[in-house]
Amino acid sequence: MTQPWLRAPDLDFARVRDELGLTADFPAEAMTEAERAADRYVGRRADRRDLELVTIDPPSSMDLDQALRVRPDGDGYLVHYAIADVAALVTPGGALDTETRRRGATVYFPDGNVPLHPRVLSESAGSLLPQQDRAAVLWTVRVDSAGDVRETTVERATVRSRARFDYAQVAADAAAGSLHPAITGLPAFGAAREEWALDRGAVMLELPDQEVVRNDDPRKARAWTLRLAPSTPADRWNAQVSLLVGMCAGTIMREHGTGFFRTLPAASEDAVDDLRETAARLGVPWREGLSPGRFLAGLDPAAPSTLALMSTGASLMRGAGYRAILPSEDFGPSDADLVHAGVGGLYAHVTAPLRRLADRYATEVCLAVTAGRPVEDWVVEALPGLGKIMSGANSVASSAARRSVDLAEATVLSDQLGARFTATVMRAANERKAAEIFIAEPAIIAPCDAAPSPGQACTAEVTVADPQAGSVGFTAVAAGAAG
Repeated sequence: MTQPWLRAPDLDFARVRDELGLTADFPAEAMTEAERAADRYVGRRADRRDLELVTIDPPSSMDLDQALRVRPDGDGYLVHYAIADVAALVTPGGALDTETRRRGATVYFPDGNVPLHPRVLSESAGSLLPQQDRAAVLWTVRVDSAGDVRETTVERATVRSRARFDYAQVAADAAAGSLHPAITGLPAFGAAREEWALDRGAVMLELPDQEVVRNDDPRKARAWTLRLAPSTPADRWNAQVSLLVGMCAGTIMREHGTGFFRTLPAASEDAVDDLRETAARLGVPWREGLSPGRFLAGLDPAAPSTLALMSTGASLMRGAGYRAILPSEDFGPSDADLVHAGVGGLYAHVTAPLRRLADRYATEVCLAVTAGRPVEDWVVEALPGLGKIMSGANSVASSAARRSVDLAEATVLSDQLGARFTATVMRAANERKAAEIFIAEPAIIAPCDAAPSPGQACTAEVTVADPQAGSVGFTAVAAGAAG
């Protein structure tokens, strides 16, 4: 049942920010520190402005944490990854440091964000904007053709990004054979590292990512729309660079017995059994010996059954957390306690310090231990409490994203009660939740009564659309075989 592209004339996300107690304003003393921020390590940096680095980010982003260079290197790849050196701009124990520890992370909304740092720092002085000299932490990693790391160094450096790209542009340039010289090795590197990760049990879920977008074309009436966030091969390639450096950081910190890790336990047998049962019910073959990650990676993205299998596969990723280890621990955790099963090894957040607090501290550990010096006290003292801060920040960010989409869905459908849409069932009902359906246009994921089995197509009728409560609901009125 094809519907016109539905629009909401106006959406007030300030309401969601208020409900979550969020404000973009900073205390006066913290703002003053940000405005006066200067490099605390000036004169102690390598000059690497010779490196031809570029950034790859969404078009509207101004808080550019990373600049990269990925080139073929013999039978492998040479990766340079420059990360904004936020620790050089934030005084430990100062007002800005205190405020960022309260916030934990940047929180994103369709109409902007509530930043971790004042914009004068996160979108200007600290951001790796093109043609600007910037303080950075430079990772240099040599990777062989199989994706194995052969050499890693990390140092403070001055860098200068040459150009700014978005994902769509990089993907288009790759298809046309006209990639910027800095990233000619990126597609092959990304593919090699994806294979490397899958060989180690990594799981890469491809689930619909809803996006609430405002039309700012002055020739048209302003309106908000719900759509699927665009995804390109360049998104995956770029993510593999970040994952590589995060895994190098995890290895460095584990070897030296100090650090802060992003963790995920191995999937439970029940979760794997559920995925196998769903595959069997949908008639999707699972070859003997194939890991869950390999099975999911091999699915046909166009098949409705894939949506149901990816949704079921999300249970493989339950239990994500954080773990600090300190030099004073006599008996530290095992690798099983520290591993991130979703990426296939030890992993730490170090690549987004403008937007995520923990990265500043984990990076400082890596810089210290690779230089053979003690980790500074302000870093060690912060490690035990970082997990609580980051878990709280993640919860707020998740709520902000979900409530923003809920508000958009309810508003878009508020005059559509009784309208019918073609949907695919993502998840079956259980004792706690109704079944869940996916509608492609407008992009909606919502509860649905009387839904058929996961992976099946159905016609779903809007029965609830309450913008005040931010809730929507459907009832399946007809079912058909998934194509």
